[in-house]
Amino acid sequence: MFTGIVQDLGTVTAVDTLEGGVRLRVRTPLAAELSPGDSIAVNGCCLTAVGDGETDDDGATIVAFAADVMNESLRRTSLRAAAVEGARVNLELAMAAGDRFGGHIVQGHVDGTGTVERTTPDGFSRIVRIVPEDPAILRYVVEKGSITIDGISLTVSAIDAAALEVSLIPETLERTTLGLAEPGTVVNLEVDVLAKHVEKLLAATGKAPS
Repeated sequence: MFTGIVQDLGTVTAVDTLEGGVRLRVRTPLAAELSPGDSIAVNGCCLTAVGDGETDDDGATIVAFAADVMNESLRRTSLRAAAVEGARVNLELAMAAGDRFGGHIVQGHVDGTGTVERTTPDGFSRIVRIVPEDPAILRYVVEKGSITIDGISLTVSAIDAAALEVSLIPETLERTTLGLAEPGTVVNLEVDVLAKHVEKLLAATGKAPS
């Protein structure tokens, strides 16, 4: 499980083609905390570190990790755009028992993608409007509720029938890939899992919303 608090902006250093997908190599100080089999969120996608990391010149410290991304994930997430050398990616280690819960419950299971329609300056912040590829996702989104965008836990500032908006503070713009987002940028969306559970419970009682 994750909380949507990005811990580092990593850099993709290599993309190796595999049968059925690719292997991403990502340079980040967080690599030193990963062992083979550990989970890490990359742009909000839960991936598994494999035993193919890179070490520093002395061979003492792991400075990059590798993770395999299958074709299904490339088709259904924004990782297809991030699978290029030099791309920056949001990273978060899996939450450990006893960690501070800074964001909201994030599974790393992307529900769909969205496209940045526009960005608008708003004083020191920036409003980003995102149109989901599948508008049905919006049924799980509420104003002032939580949503994960490319692995970032954010509060929905506005929503209508076609899109949602989030307002980003300078810290978020500086420390995550959303600071680089422009109209046309594709992002991963993960809605609050609690909303999906509520819908299923209501469906079981015949009270699910249409």
